[in-house]
Amino acid sequence: MAYNQYGYNQAGQTPQAGYQQPYQQQGGYHAPPPQTPQQGNYQVGGYRPQGQAPQQGYPPAQQYGRPPPPPRPQGPPPGSDPQLWNWFTAVDTDRSGQLSVDELQRALVNGDWSPFNIETVRTMVNMFDKDNSGTIDFNEFAGLWKYIEDWKRCFQTFDADNSGNIDHNEMSNALKTFGYNLSDQFIRVLVQKFDKYGHSTGKGNITFDNFVQACVTVKTLTDSFRQFDTDNDGWIQINYEQFLELVIRQR
Repeated sequence: MAYNQYGYNQAGQTPQAGYQQPYQQQGGYHAPPPQTPQQGNYQVGGYRPQGQAPQQGYPPAQQYGRPPPPPRPQGPPPGSDPQLWNWFTAVDTDRSGQLSVDELQRALVNGDWSPFNIETVRTMVNMFDKDNSGTIDFNEFAGLWKYIEDWKRCFQTFDADNSGNIDHNEMSNALKTFGYNLSDQFIRVLVQKFDKYGHSTGKGNITFDNFVQACVTVKTLTDSFRQFDTDNDGWIQINYEQFLELVIRQR
């Protein structure tokens, strides 16, 4: 499987204990997952069909003492995708020109039409919120949309039975392909953690949104671990405060 440019195992190589050597990439841990040629009519991670947001007859009342927000452009920025602009304006329910976490969550759905996990949405917004405003503008949204599409293709690759979910074996295959040499027991714990129906009623399946969250979590924790694993042997010795710092940095 020729995915080495994304840090995947070369054919015939034995993975390092715990993980592969870090691969070179731009933009931190949110580099897009591997590109795959298949597209298909897959209802995962897209926008719920919506019409255009209704036009306001008059601007909403402004809070006293605050200037009104600048007017939003009437059309898409030059060179942008008009369809993507239409999606953005339909989701921007308060017509602020920015998307909040809640607005984005209401627009994103899984293959079973369940809403995205709010934590996954918050993680993605934080990745692309370059000005730390807590919201994303259209240009930031365009980058986030491409990120979702890349993950969707990745999800389709590992959803071998086309069920719209990732089970234990499919998750194990995905992580091995990403270069992580993890035990079956850990994979089981990971699937239980990210099964949105929980331990008691869950079937051990992970929806698209939680698949993204699980993979990002494994990678960010691995990157933090590597900072202490200076000899790359898969073992570290850290004190209590270093452990707390490692975990808190991921929150």
